[in-house]
Amino acid sequence: MADAPDFDEYLKALGRLTSHVDPTAATPEAEHIAAATAGLGELMATDVAGLAAWVRENPGDVPVLGLAIGLSQEKLKNVLRDRFDTSGWHGLARQRPVELITWLDEEFDLVRMLTAQMDRTYTFADILVARAGTRLTATRAGASGRRIEDHIEDIARDLGLDYVTRSRFSGRNGRTAPADLIVGDPNAPDIVVAAKGFDSTGSKLTDAVREIEEMAEVRLPRQLVLAVIDGIGWKSRQADLRRIHQLWVDRQIDGMYTLVTLDRFRADVTEFARLRRLI
Repeated sequence: MADAPDFDEYLKALGRLTSHVDPTAATPEAEHIAAATAGLGELMATDVAGLAAWVRENPGDVPVLGLAIGLSQEKLKNVLRDRFDTSGWHGLARQRPVELITWLDEEFDLVRMLTAQMDRTYTFADILVARAGTRLTATRAGASGRRIEDHIEDIARDLGLDYVTRSRFSGRNGRTAPADLIVGDPNAPDIVVAAKGFDSTGSKLTDAVREIEEMAEVRLPRQLVLAVIDGIGWKSRQADLRRIHQLWVDRQIDGMYTLVTLDRFRADVTEFARLRRLI
């Protein structure tokens, strides 16, 4: 197994798991949004230069542009932290407005989407579609978590390993812990893997840390414990991510991977499986 890399190196390897949605859902800040939208409508040109000047004068209204491209405030914070290493749109709008708007346009097609939505006449059906967008976002968030699970399951299947998914395994003193992939008999497994992917933040990230800590606590010396973790939501919960990374540094778990390092995950699983004559 490879040694644990520096935490900041791992942090940089985290990527976004979910594709953004294009909703125009109403929010509790309706009056503020209405005022901001009116200001946008008064712009002489809704292009990068015009929008950069607008956010420099109205830094608190950056979330309105986020809504226009399907980003809630939480998702906006996460993508900003991922790109600019800060979630503070006020400072970015005042100090780096052209860079901010240029990136939003290149990454999320801001200018075209904003222009199309401002010029469009909306129907009742559009309102219902927008309201359904929150459920679509939640569904995609769940799908992002399953994306990592699907990848590691594909690897286990390709290697011809016997496994179960999303279950519990037995370890020290008969104690059990949850795992997203269990290779071998869950009552005496050889390899257990946690798969935790989040593009948003919340209590689920802390719960994920606790699950991995529980896996480390109950593991037997002969059991390989791995974690595949990705998603930009972790960048806003770095203390939680550090707890997992420290488990790796302290050799309480045997490996920690992202989607871009799944080739190393495959190699490590293959090596261990051959040593245990599983393949």
